Amino acid sequence: MLKKLGWSVFLIFLFNQSVWAQLPDFTEMVKTNGVAVVNISTTQKPKPEIPDGQKQPPLPEGMPPEMEELFKHFYNNPDGGNGGNGGDAQSLGSGFIISKDGYVLTNHHVVKDADEIIVKFTDRRELVAKLIGSDERTDVAVLKVEANDLPAVTIGDPNKMQVGEWVLAIGSPFGFEQSVTAGIVSAKGRSLPGGNYVPFIQTDVAINPGNSGGPLFNMEGQVVGINSQIYSRTGGFMGLSFSIPMDVVMNVVNQIKASGKAAHGWLGVQIQDVTRELAESFGMKKPQGALVSKVMPNSPAEKAALQIGDIIIEFNGQSIDKSGDLPPMVGMTPIHDKATLKILRQGSEKTVNFDIGLLPDQAGKAEPNKVEKAKAANRIGLTVSDLSAEEKDALQITKGGVLVQSVANGPAKNAGILQGDVILRIANAVISDVASFDKAIKDIPVGKSVALLIQRRGSPAFIALKIDK
Repeated sequence: MLKKLGWSVFLIFLFNQSVWAQLPDFTEMVKTNGVAVVNISTTQKPKPEIPDGQKQPPLPEGMPPEMEELFKHFYNNPDGGNGGNGGDAQSLGSGFIISKDGYVLTNHHVVKDADEIIVKFTDRRELVAKLIGSDERTDVAVLKVEANDLPAVTIGDPNKMQVGEWVLAIGSPFGFEQSVTAGIVSAKGRSLPGGNYVPFIQTDVAINPGNSGGPLFNMEGQVVGINSQIYSRTGGFMGLSFSIPMDVVMNVVNQIKASGKAAHGWLGVQIQDVTRELAESFGMKKPQGALVSKVMPNSPAEKAALQIGDIIIEFNGQSIDKSGDLPPMVGMTPIHDKATLKILRQGSEKTVNFDIGLLPDQAGKAEPNKVEKAKAANRIGLTVSDLSAEEKDALQITKGGVLVQSVANGPAKNAGILQGDVILRIANAVISDVASFDKAIKDIPVGKSVALLIQRRGSPAFIALKIDK
């Protein structure tokens, strides 16, 4: 019995040894690269909430000295500084050195609105950094410190990474400098809200507040990303961390170093994913591509005669599997370059050529006004009304459309149509008024999905609708 037990213990020992032998050892990588990772601290002076040019009003005569001092303090420091604590607002983040002559990278949100930026090195030196430029859309900032012979990282190629391989992060979570965490690549090319121009690297590396701006290393000790965001319901790490790929980063860095700012390519369309139901309505064999739900006026897309309902399946020969693939491809293409799209239009493939435009700032959209003269509910369960000229102007609708006044139980409710939506198109029929809407819904076949183009809170989207009986 003891002999059998001894063999069992020995086999377990061998198994554990073999498992540990397969796990990576990060010690040498940290020794080599840790010195190039820095702590970023910023100071933001409190902004007095006093209109420009307004001076302190005269004090009433006979005011007690203690009240006079209190009045002056309140007027000159309305928030007390640092949220009422009497000092400048401060924040912490991470960064890393990319050149021996003092260029440092971090996140835009780490240094946003900072009046002073301090870079702290592993040898305890602290230097004031100059902001060369930053780009909010990609969340990249370039800093410069006056120093030479600094330890710099090696930039790697994130496109060579594979899902499942080991990666490592170094940063200052919660101010704990030179903290090292490791994990694996969970996914590549992730699209996140507000980050349409970045195909994020998703990892399960523990990233927390303060890690922002720090490097993500591959097993060769090369930086493949900047740690930027986490997904969390608690504010802390939950196994979903997101990094900006270094090919995107260096594209922005080179532009900032050359001109002080980054320019992003623009096509001028609003797009959405093709769902299984929408694929059926468009006669596609499988869901793929980026479905065009709006073409911007005076945009490269309009000049190239792209149409609402076109499905973009390739950009410059690169396949578009989902809508999130397209914006980073366009955004990283140099302005005025020639580009080619392959699209599906009413079941036929077409090639469209256009010149990459410069991404403009997008204005906010107005909310719809109240509308009268509603049309009674119909076979899909909607009550709709015509739009007045004022309402079309407020909604930035150039022509046509009907406003959804109410949604009853039925196909429209099942499809997700809401009160306040504007219906612009049903299948291939453009909806110009209630009469054209009535005609279009009469033509909807039973048991087959059709695509409805709607506008909701200023943004167009396609919705698949099916009448079961």
